[in-house]
Amino acid sequence: MALYEMTPERGAGAKLARPVELVCFALVVAHAVYLATAYIDGIWVIAPDGSGVAADFVGVWAAGKLALAGHAAAAYDWPVHKLVEASAVGHPFDGYYSWPYPPTFLLVAAALSLLPYPAAFLLWVFATFPAYLVAIRVIVGDRIGYLLAAAFPAVLSNFIDGQNGFLTAGLIGGALVLLENQPVAAGALIGLLSFKPHLGLLFPVALAASGRWRAFAAAAIVTTLTAGASWLAFGGASWQDFFAGLGHSSQAFLANDYADWSKFQTAFGLTRTLGGSEALAWTAQITVSLIAAGAITALWRRDTAAYEIKAAALSTGAILATPYLYTYDLVILAVPLAFLFRLGRARGFLSQEAAGIGAACLLILIFPFVKLPVGFAAVLIVATLIARRALAPQSVHI
Repeated sequence: MALYEMTPERGAGAKLARPVELVCFALVVAHAVYLATAYIDGIWVIAPDGSGVAADFVGVWAAGKLALAGHAAAAYDWPVHKLVEASAVGHPFDGYYSWPYPPTFLLVAAALSLLPYPAAFLLWVFATFPAYLVAIRVIVGDRIGYLLAAAFPAVLSNFIDGQNGFLTAGLIGGALVLLENQPVAAGALIGLLSFKPHLGLLFPVALAASGRWRAFAAAAIVTTLTAGASWLAFGGASWQDFFAGLGHSSQAFLANDYADWSKFQTAFGLTRTLGGSEALAWTAQITVSLIAAGAITALWRRDTAAYEIKAAALSTGAILATPYLYTYDLVILAVPLAFLFRLGRARGFLSQEAAGIGAACLLILIFPFVKLPVGFAAVLIVATLIARRALAPQSVHI
Protein backbone atom coordinates (compact mmCIF):
# COMPACT_ATOMS: atom_id res chain seq x y z
CA MET A 1 0.00 0.00 0.00
CA ALA A 2 1.34 3.45 -0.89
CA LEU A 3 1.73 5.95 1.93
CA TYR A 4 0.84 8.94 -0.19
CA GLU A 5 -0.63 10.07 -3.48
CA MET A 6 0.95 12.79 -5.59
CA THR A 7 -1.19 15.83 -6.24
CA PRO A 8 -0.89 18.02 -9.33
CA GLU A 9 -1.74 21.27 -7.52
CA ARG A 10 1.18 23.67 -7.90
CA GLY A 11 3.27 20.77 -9.11
CA ALA A 12 4.32 19.59 -5.69
CA GLY A 13 3.35 18.05 -2.46
CA ALA A 14 1.47 14.93 -1.61
CA LYS A 15 -1.49 13.87 0.39
CA LEU A 16 -1.83 10.72 2.42
CA ALA A 17 -3.31 7.76 0.63
CA ARG A 18 -6.95 7.50 1.65
CA PRO A 19 -6.59 4.31 3.74
CA VAL A 20 -3.59 5.75 5.59
CA GLU A 21 -5.41 9.02 6.17
CA LEU A 22 -8.43 7.20 7.58
CA VAL A 23 -6.28 5.10 9.92
CA CYS A 24 -4.46 8.21 11.17
CA PHE A 25 -7.72 10.07 11.67
CA ALA A 26 -9.18 7.10 13.55
CA LEU A 27 -6.15 6.99 15.87
CA VAL A 28 -6.41 10.71 16.62
CA VAL A 29 -10.10 10.34 17.41
CA ALA A 30 -9.37 7.29 19.57
CA HIS A 31 -6.75 9.26 21.51
CA ALA A 32 -9.15 12.13 22.11
CA VAL A 33 -12.06 9.89 23.06
CA TYR A 34 -9.95 7.86 25.47
CA LEU A 35 -8.59 10.95 27.23
CA ALA A 36 -12.01 12.60 27.47
CA THR A 37 -13.58 9.39 28.79
CA ALA A 38 -10.75 8.83 31.27
CA TYR A 39 -11.09 12.39 32.55
CA ILE A 40 -14.87 12.12 32.93
CA ASP A 41 -14.57 8.73 34.63
CA GLY A 42 -12.03 10.09 37.08
CA ILE A 43 -9.10 7.89 36.13
CA TRP A 44 -6.99 10.62 34.52
CA VAL A 45 -5.76 13.78 36.29
CA ILE A 46 -8.71 14.19 38.70
CA ALA A 47 -10.49 11.42 40.63
CA PRO A 48 -14.28 11.44 41.19
CA ASP A 49 -13.82 12.80 44.73
CA GLY A 50 -11.85 15.77 43.43
CA SER A 51 -8.44 14.49 44.50
CA GLY A 52 -5.62 14.00 42.04
CA VAL A 53 -4.85 10.82 40.13
CA ALA A 54 -1.25 9.78 40.70
CA ALA A 55 0.80 9.52 37.51
CA ASP A 56 4.40 10.14 36.48
CA PHE A 57 3.85 13.89 36.50
CA VAL A 58 3.30 13.89 40.26
CA GLY A 59 7.03 13.28 40.64
CA VAL A 60 7.75 16.44 38.65
CA TRP A 61 5.26 18.51 40.64
CA ALA A 62 6.57 17.25 43.98
CA ALA A 63 10.19 17.97 43.04
CA GLY A 64 9.22 21.48 41.99
CA LYS A 65 7.36 22.07 45.24
CA LEU A 66 10.39 20.99 47.26
CA ALA A 67 12.61 23.29 45.19
CA LEU A 68 10.27 26.24 45.80
CA ALA A 69 10.36 25.53 49.51
CA GLY A 70 14.15 25.74 49.49
CA HIS A 71 14.71 21.99 49.74
CA ALA A 72 15.69 21.12 46.18
CA ALA A 73 18.13 18.42 47.27
CA ALA A 74 15.27 16.60 49.02
CA ALA A 75 13.79 15.81 45.59
CA TYR A 76 16.40 13.02 45.46
CA ASP A 77 15.39 11.72 48.89
CA TRP A 78 12.79 9.06 48.03
CA PRO A 79 10.84 9.04 51.35
CA VAL A 80 10.61 12.83 51.53
CA HIS A 81 9.73 13.16 47.86
CA LYS A 82 7.02 10.48 48.20
CA LEU A 83 5.38 12.42 51.06
CA VAL A 84 5.10 15.50 48.85
CA GLU A 85 3.68 13.37 46.03
CA ALA A 86 0.96 12.14 48.37
CA SER A 87 0.17 15.73 49.37
CA ALA A 88 -0.06 16.67 45.69
CA VAL A 89 -2.86 14.23 44.96
CA GLY A 90 -4.42 14.52 48.40
CA HIS A 91 -4.12 10.88 49.46
CA PRO A 92 -1.53 8.10 49.89
CA PHE A 93 -1.02 5.72 46.99
CA ASP A 94 0.97 2.61 46.17
CA GLY A 95 4.20 2.91 44.27
CA TYR A 96 6.58 5.79 43.82
CA TYR A 97 7.39 8.21 41.00
CA SER A 98 11.05 9.07 41.35
CA TRP A 99 12.84 12.26 40.35
CA PRO A 100 15.88 11.08 38.34
CA TYR A 101 16.50 14.32 36.46
CA PRO A 102 19.39 16.75 36.94
CA PRO A 103 18.60 20.00 38.80
CA THR A 104 18.31 21.88 35.49
CA PHE A 105 14.82 20.41 35.09
CA LEU A 106 13.91 21.77 38.53
CA LEU A 107 13.71 25.19 36.87
CA VAL A 108 10.69 23.92 34.93
CA ALA A 109 9.29 21.79 37.74
CA ALA A 110 9.36 24.69 40.19
CA ALA A 111 7.39 26.90 37.79
CA LEU A 112 4.80 24.18 37.24
CA SER A 113 4.38 23.58 40.97
CA LEU A 114 3.13 27.14 41.40
CA LEU A 115 -0.17 25.73 40.11
CA PRO A 116 -2.31 23.05 41.74
CA TYR A 117 -1.35 19.56 40.63
CA PRO A 118 -4.27 18.98 38.18
CA ALA A 119 -3.84 22.37 36.51
CA ALA A 120 -0.08 21.92 36.25
CA PHE A 121 -0.54 18.43 34.77
CA LEU A 122 -2.87 19.66 32.04
CA LEU A 123 -0.77 22.76 31.32
CA TRP A 124 2.35 20.63 30.94
CA VAL A 125 0.98 18.12 28.44
CA PHE A 126 -1.01 20.62 26.39
CA ALA A 127 1.82 23.17 26.30
CA THR A 128 4.49 20.68 25.17
CA PHE A 129 2.29 18.82 22.69
CA PRO A 130 2.35 21.70 20.13
CA ALA A 131 6.16 21.75 20.20
CA TYR A 132 6.14 18.13 19.10
CA LEU A 133 3.43 18.72 16.47
CA VAL A 134 5.28 21.67 14.96
CA ALA A 135 8.59 19.78 14.83
CA ILE A 136 7.06 16.87 12.91
CA ARG A 137 5.10 19.17 10.60
CA VAL A 138 8.26 21.13 9.71
CA ILE A 139 10.24 17.95 9.11
CA VAL A 140 7.56 16.49 6.82
CA GLY A 141 7.19 19.84 5.07
CA ASP A 142 3.42 19.66 4.76
CA ARG A 143 0.37 20.09 6.97
CA ILE A 144 -0.18 16.35 6.88
CA GLY A 145 2.65 16.27 9.39
CA TYR A 146 0.22 17.43 12.08
CA LEU A 147 -2.02 14.44 11.44
CA LEU A 148 0.87 11.99 11.33
CA ALA A 149 2.27 13.37 14.59
CA ALA A 150 -1.04 13.34 16.45
CA ALA A 151 -1.81 9.79 15.28
CA PHE A 152 1.51 8.32 16.41
CA PRO A 153 0.71 5.62 19.01
CA ALA A 154 3.24 6.79 21.63
CA VAL A 155 1.34 10.08 21.95
CA LEU A 156 -1.30 8.61 24.24
CA SER A 157 1.11 7.39 26.91
CA ASN A 158 2.60 10.89 27.18
CA PHE A 159 -0.81 12.39 27.85
CA ILE A 160 -1.79 9.68 30.33
CA ASP A 161 1.43 9.82 32.33
CA GLY A 162 2.08 13.55 32.02
CA GLN A 163 5.54 12.75 30.74
CA ASN A 164 8.12 14.77 28.82
CA GLY A 165 8.25 12.87 25.54
CA PHE A 166 6.64 15.74 23.64
CA LEU A 167 9.36 18.09 24.84
CA THR A 168 12.23 15.74 24.04
CA ALA A 169 10.82 14.93 20.60
CA GLY A 170 10.29 18.64 19.94
CA LEU A 171 13.86 19.47 20.96
CA ILE A 172 15.42 16.63 18.94
CA GLY A 173 13.24 17.26 15.90
CA GLY A 174 13.72 21.02 16.09
CA ALA A 175 17.48 20.70 16.47
CA LEU A 176 17.75 18.44 13.44
CA VAL A 177 15.57 20.75 11.36
CA LEU A 178 17.74 23.77 12.23
CA LEU A 179 21.14 22.11 12.13
CA GLU A 180 21.83 22.58 8.43
CA ASN A 181 21.16 26.34 8.23
CA GLN A 182 21.00 27.59 11.82
CA PRO A 183 23.65 25.63 13.73
CA VAL A 184 23.72 27.91 16.77
CA ALA A 185 19.97 27.63 17.31
CA ALA A 186 20.20 23.88 16.77
CA GLY A 187 22.99 23.65 19.31
CA ALA A 188 20.91 25.60 21.80
CA LEU A 189 18.09 23.05 21.50
CA ILE A 190 20.56 20.21 21.95
CA GLY A 191 21.85 21.97 25.05
CA LEU A 192 18.31 22.16 26.45
CA LEU A 193 18.02 18.41 25.92
CA SER A 194 20.59 18.01 28.70
CA PHE A 195 17.71 17.72 31.17
CA LYS A 196 17.60 14.10 29.90
CA PRO A 197 21.32 13.55 29.28
CA HIS A 198 20.97 9.83 28.47
CA LEU A 199 19.08 10.79 25.29
CA GLY A 200 21.82 13.10 24.05
CA LEU A 201 24.78 10.75 24.12
CA LEU A 202 25.22 10.51 20.35
CA PHE A 203 24.72 14.17 19.48
CA PRO A 204 28.32 15.19 20.31
CA VAL A 205 29.47 12.19 18.26
CA ALA A 206 27.51 13.31 15.19
CA LEU A 207 28.45 16.98 15.55
CA ALA A 208 32.16 16.16 15.92
CA ALA A 209 32.13 13.63 13.08
CA SER A 210 30.58 16.17 10.70
CA GLY A 211 32.66 19.11 11.93
CA ARG A 212 29.65 21.14 13.08
CA TRP A 213 31.62 22.95 15.73
CA ARG A 214 29.34 25.99 16.02
CA ALA A 215 26.46 23.76 16.98
CA PHE A 216 28.75 21.78 19.30
CA ALA A 217 29.87 24.97 21.05
CA ALA A 218 26.34 26.33 21.34
CA ALA A 219 25.16 23.06 22.89
CA ALA A 220 28.02 23.12 25.40
CA ILE A 221 27.36 26.75 26.31
CA VAL A 222 23.61 26.27 26.82
CA THR A 223 24.21 23.12 28.86
CA THR A 224 26.68 25.00 31.06
CA LEU A 225 24.41 28.02 31.45
CA THR A 226 21.35 25.99 32.43
CA ALA A 227 23.41 23.94 34.87
CA GLY A 228 24.83 27.15 36.33
CA ALA A 229 21.39 28.70 36.62
CA SER A 230 20.11 25.68 38.52
CA TRP A 231 23.17 25.78 40.79
CA LEU A 232 22.49 29.43 41.62
CA ALA A 233 18.76 28.83 42.09
CA PHE A 234 18.88 25.60 44.11
CA GLY A 235 22.41 25.31 45.48
CA GLY A 236 25.24 22.88 44.99
CA ALA A 237 23.66 20.30 47.29
CA SER A 238 21.04 19.54 44.65
CA TRP A 239 23.76 18.55 42.20
CA GLN A 240 25.62 16.54 44.82
CA ASP A 241 22.48 14.59 45.68
CA PHE A 242 21.64 14.12 42.01
CA PHE A 243 24.98 12.43 41.32
CA ALA A 244 24.83 10.52 44.60
CA GLY A 245 21.37 9.22 43.70
CA LEU A 246 22.34 7.91 40.26
CA GLY A 247 23.68 4.69 41.72
CA HIS A 248 20.57 4.21 43.85
CA SER A 249 18.27 4.75 40.87
CA SER A 250 20.33 2.46 38.64
CA GLN A 251 20.27 -0.27 41.27
CA ALA A 252 16.52 0.05 41.81
CA PHE A 253 15.39 0.25 38.19
CA LEU A 254 18.03 -1.60 36.20
CA ALA A 255 19.16 -4.22 38.71
CA ASN A 256 16.19 -4.83 41.02
CA ASP A 257 13.28 -4.56 38.55
CA TYR A 258 11.62 -1.78 40.56
CA ALA A 259 9.55 -0.63 37.58
CA ASP A 260 9.32 -3.91 35.58
CA TRP A 261 12.03 -4.59 33.01
CA SER A 262 9.45 -5.31 30.30
CA LYS A 263 8.68 -1.58 30.27
CA PHE A 264 12.22 -0.73 29.17
CA GLN A 265 12.15 -0.49 25.37
CA THR A 266 15.85 -1.25 25.05
CA ALA A 267 18.31 -4.07 24.53
CA PHE A 268 18.84 -4.08 28.28
CA GLY A 269 15.11 -4.37 28.98
CA LEU A 270 14.60 -7.13 26.42
CA THR A 271 17.49 -9.20 27.76
CA ARG A 272 16.31 -8.92 31.36
CA THR A 273 12.69 -9.63 30.42
CA LEU A 274 13.75 -12.83 28.67
CA GLY A 275 15.60 -13.98 31.79
CA GLY A 276 19.12 -12.84 30.97
CA SER A 277 21.49 -11.81 33.73
CA GLU A 278 22.36 -8.23 34.50
CA ALA A 279 25.84 -8.76 33.06
CA LEU A 280 24.40 -10.16 29.83
CA ALA A 281 21.92 -7.28 29.63
CA TRP A 282 24.70 -4.72 30.00
CA THR A 283 26.77 -6.55 27.39
CA ALA A 284 23.86 -6.46 24.94
CA GLN A 285 23.15 -2.80 25.67
CA ILE A 286 26.77 -1.68 25.36
CA THR A 287 27.11 -3.63 22.11
CA VAL A 288 24.02 -1.93 20.63
CA SER A 289 25.23 1.47 21.85
CA LEU A 290 28.67 1.02 20.30
CA ILE A 291 27.19 -0.15 17.00
CA ALA A 292 24.90 2.89 16.98
CA ALA A 293 27.80 5.23 17.76
CA GLY A 294 29.94 3.69 15.03
CA ALA A 295 27.15 3.89 12.47
CA ILE A 296 26.44 7.52 13.34
CA THR A 297 30.13 8.41 13.09
CA ALA A 298 30.48 6.78 9.69
CA LEU A 299 27.24 8.19 8.31
CA TRP A 300 27.74 11.76 9.49
CA ARG A 301 31.22 11.81 7.97
CA ARG A 302 29.77 10.99 4.56
CA ASP A 303 29.15 14.06 2.43
CA THR A 304 27.14 12.03 -0.08
CA ALA A 305 24.49 10.78 2.35
CA ALA A 306 21.19 12.67 2.27
CA TYR A 307 20.67 14.85 5.33
CA GLU A 308 17.31 13.19 5.96
CA ILE A 309 19.07 9.84 6.36
CA LYS A 310 21.63 11.32 8.74
CA ALA A 311 18.95 13.02 10.83
CA ALA A 312 16.79 9.89 10.94
CA ALA A 313 19.78 7.78 11.97
CA LEU A 314 20.83 10.15 14.74
CA SER A 315 17.37 10.44 16.28
CA THR A 316 17.02 6.65 16.16
CA GLY A 317 20.51 6.08 17.50
CA ALA A 318 19.75 8.41 20.40
CA ILE A 319 17.11 6.01 21.71
CA LEU A 320 19.11 2.87 20.90
CA ALA A 321 22.11 4.07 22.91
CA THR A 322 20.39 4.24 26.30
CA PRO A 323 19.30 1.36 28.55
CA TYR A 324 16.62 3.55 30.13
CA LEU A 325 13.73 4.17 27.74
CA TYR A 326 10.00 3.92 28.38
CA THR A 327 7.07 3.82 25.96
CA TYR A 328 6.44 7.54 26.36
CA ASP A 329 10.00 8.21 25.17
CA LEU A 330 9.16 6.41 21.93
CA VAL A 331 7.34 9.51 20.71
CA ILE A 332 10.88 10.48 19.66
CA LEU A 333 10.61 7.73 17.05
CA ALA A 334 8.18 9.98 15.18
CA VAL A 335 11.19 12.16 14.29
CA PRO A 336 13.09 9.59 12.17
CA LEU A 337 9.81 8.41 10.67
CA ALA A 338 9.05 11.99 9.64
CA PHE A 339 12.46 12.29 7.95
CA LEU A 340 11.87 8.99 6.15
CA PHE A 341 8.47 10.23 5.05
CA ARG A 342 10.01 13.47 3.74
CA LEU A 343 12.61 11.53 1.82
CA GLY A 344 9.98 9.17 0.46
CA ARG A 345 7.85 12.04 -0.80
CA ALA A 346 10.87 13.55 -2.55
CA ARG A 347 12.44 10.42 -4.03
CA GLY A 348 9.82 7.71 -3.73
CA PHE A 349 9.39 5.04 -1.10
CA LEU A 350 11.32 1.78 -1.18
CA SER A 351 9.40 -1.44 -1.54
CA GLN A 352 7.95 -2.63 1.78
CA GLU A 353 8.99 0.64 3.44
CA ALA A 354 5.37 1.51 4.18
CA ALA A 355 4.84 -1.94 5.66
CA GLY A 356 7.86 -1.47 7.92
CA ILE A 357 6.62 1.88 9.15
CA GLY A 358 3.20 0.39 9.80
CA ALA A 359 4.70 -2.55 11.68
CA ALA A 360 6.73 -0.24 13.92
CA CYS A 361 3.65 1.80 14.77
CA LEU A 362 1.61 -1.34 15.42
CA LEU A 363 4.21 -2.67 17.86
CA ILE A 364 4.05 0.53 19.88
CA LEU A 365 0.26 0.45 19.77
CA ILE A 366 0.02 -3.06 21.23
CA PHE A 367 2.56 -2.58 24.04
CA PRO A 368 -0.02 -2.21 26.85
CA PHE A 369 -1.35 -5.64 25.94
CA VAL A 370 2.02 -7.39 25.59
CA LYS A 371 4.43 -7.88 28.47
CA LEU A 372 7.51 -7.55 26.28
CA PRO A 373 9.65 -4.58 25.11
CA VAL A 374 7.96 -4.59 21.70
CA GLY A 375 8.84 -0.91 21.38
CA PHE A 376 12.48 -1.94 21.10
CA ALA A 377 11.53 -4.13 18.15
CA ALA A 378 9.84 -1.07 16.62
CA VAL A 379 13.04 0.94 17.01
CA LEU A 380 15.05 -1.84 15.38
CA ILE A 381 12.62 -1.91 12.44
CA VAL A 382 13.05 1.83 11.94
CA ALA A 383 16.83 1.47 12.24
CA THR A 384 16.70 -1.21 9.54
CA LEU A 385 14.64 1.04 7.26
CA ILE A 386 17.20 3.81 7.71
CA ALA A 387 20.14 1.48 7.01
CA ARG A 388 18.36 0.27 3.89
CA ARG A 389 17.90 3.88 2.78
CA ALA A 390 21.55 4.66 3.45
CA LEU A 391 22.62 1.75 1.26
CA ALA A 392 20.01 2.20 -1.48
CA PRO A 393 20.66 3.92 -4.82
CA GLN A 394 19.82 7.62 -4.86
CA SER A 395 17.00 7.43 -7.38
CA VAL A 396 14.54 4.86 -6.06
CA HIS A 397 10.80 5.22 -6.62
CA ILE A 398 7.69 3.33 -5.65
